[in-house]
Amino acid sequence: MMKRHIANIITVIRIICSLLLLACDAFSLPFYVLYLIAGFTDMIDGTVARKTGSESELGARLDTAADFVLIVVCLKKLLPVLSIEGWILIWICVIAIIKAINIISGIIMYKRIITVHSLMNKITGALLFVFPLTIGFIEIRYSVAVLCAVATFAAIKEGHEIRTGKY
Repeated sequence: MMKRHIANIITVIRIICSLLLLACDAFSLPFYVLYLIAGFTDMIDGTVARKTGSESELGARLDTAADFVLIVVCLKKLLPVLSIEGWILIWICVIAIIKAINIISGIIMYKRIITVHSLMNKITGALLFVFPLTIGFIEIRYSVAVLCAVATFAAIKEGHEIRTGKY
């Protein structure tokens, strides 16, 4: 019976690690340890679900919620300590608006929140995960510009997939 829930437990660990990040200073050792654990759980929960035959709509939604919590917490922790130009903040807001429209579209069209686990969303997630690890090696404006470009394309593609029923 435990085997059936292990993937969801792994996902919940990501949520817990994400929330614990709120108590850490950005870029401190505890921040990076929790961040890496959260990233590792993100990489393995889907694989574990498939290997144990426990994939579910609940698991997919939980995974999306865990990703959302991690992203929001990281934005809250990192934006105040990073020197990010105004145009980048506007771009991030535009991406958030596109994602909100996608959620609303799914609710209107299908009466539920649609989770799209596309290749572009996975690439965006990988870039988001790597971003805090690159600070100090790559100038922020360049890494954020690449990240935002990929995230914008992924969000637009996600919206198209939701609206055409090809998710």
